[in-house]
Amino acid sequence: MKKTGAILMIALVLGSMTVFAQQKRAKADVPTAVKQAFQKEYPGTKVKWQNENGKYEAEFEQNGNETSLLYDVNGNIEETEIEIQASQLPAESKKYVLKHKLGKITESAMITKADGAVEYEAEVKGIDLIFDKNGNFIKKIKK
Repeated sequence: MKKTGAILMIALVLGSMTVFAQQKRAKADVPTAVKQAFQKEYPGTKVKWQNENGKYEAEFEQNGNETSLLYDVNGNIEETEIEIQASQLPAESKKYVLKHKLGKITESAMITKADGAVEYEAEVKGIDLIFDKNGNFIKKIKK
């Protein structure tokens, strides 16, 4: 019985070390150009990095709102996402959610693309609904 416990403990420790190493590697994998671009615009800001399909997402808080920037490998911003209240979504997007009986909007955001195009995101039951600037439905993204 003691042997089984020791083996289990060793497995847990090794597993924890592997997860920690993977987390450290993910942070270290953010290209220098991306980190420098972020620090230039937001010096001293506490940031959490994620790799999102070959792009680099910086998540941080700005003016009390969750904000994220999506960078390409060269440090160019592809989109900015700022948390907003569901009441700030375009009326047509809220009508869409009600009409299709999708449920309660739990999170919402305004997304500004690099070319200035604006979209809105409404999260309902773990699914992101994307709308254009007028609130017309574009697509849904399962998380």
